[in-house]
Amino acid sequence: MAGWWWMEQPLPLAAERVEVNVPEGASLRSAAARAVEGGVRVPPTLLAWYFRLAGRGQTIKPGAYEITRGMTPGDVLGKLVRGERIMLTLTLVEGWTFRQVRQALGKAASLRHETAAMTGAQIMAALGRPGVHPEGRFFPDTYRYAKNSDDLGVLRESMRLMDRRLVAAWSARAADLPLQSPEQALILASIVEKETGQPQDRAEVAAVFVNRLRIGMMLQTDPTVIYGAGDAFDGDLKRSHLNTDTPYNTYTRAGLPPTPIAMPGKAALMAAVRPADSKALYFVARGDGSSQFSRSLDEHNRAVNEYQRGGARR
Repeated sequence: MAGWWWMEQPLPLAAERVEVNVPEGASLRSAAARAVEGGVRVPPTLLAWYFRLAGRGQTIKPGAYEITRGMTPGDVLGKLVRGERIMLTLTLVEGWTFRQVRQALGKAASLRHETAAMTGAQIMAALGRPGVHPEGRFFPDTYRYAKNSDDLGVLRESMRLMDRRLVAAWSARAADLPLQSPEQALILASIVEKETGQPQDRAEVAAVFVNRLRIGMMLQTDPTVIYGAGDAFDGDLKRSHLNTDTPYNTYTRAGLPPTPIAMPGKAALMAAVRPADSKALYFVARGDGSSQFSRSLDEHNRAVNEYQRGGARR
């Protein structure tokens, strides 16, 4: 009876909050020892006795756990059995490239960097997608991960979410799109994401590129050129960049580039498959983040003169 009374009492701790790290495959006895090592101030044999008695037939989940003042032995055991581990968050932003995603993973707190020495191809193979280019395959969102878990888990969750978002967008596509597959929709959505300064312009920007695809007109979009230039790009887009042929140079090659150029969000995905009902073939930045759309080259030239005074045309 004394043991059951003890079970209902708050555990003495070394601090207001202590952390307990339970390794993979830990027994109830070793979990009790880890709790004491982490700062639970009771004899390890007593806590192990309780865990074995109350936790009979139950399994505990590995990970890092936070124990706070006021918690009883039963509270701690319940937490270990339910797997209520310390959780952290990581945000992946719309328009980021895979390189930026990897940089964010590398800086994330208490995340094991299993992919640090891996190539993009090796990462995709580890995720079960061998031969698939990693660019644009991950959905921009905020992800929760258990402390000390591995970065492949975050990438896997993000990849699966992009899969679901892309399937949903493709199933809602307009009937007359000049796109042959969800892959092409993803590529176009990535361009729309990089080209749009204001959310209200997304569908109209998508319409410009869809209209160009319909008539076989070059997409001539700067973000694809910049992506194709890779590490050599210093932030200053020059005429030489536009004239240098790469698989991503949409000034020298017709159609869509071979892969996405960034991570599109849900809005960009939907804009790509359901563009605005517009005949526009051109747009130019107004300088406030929004764009001016034009149906003819003459109209576009006037807009360029007004808003950019000889700035780059699209």
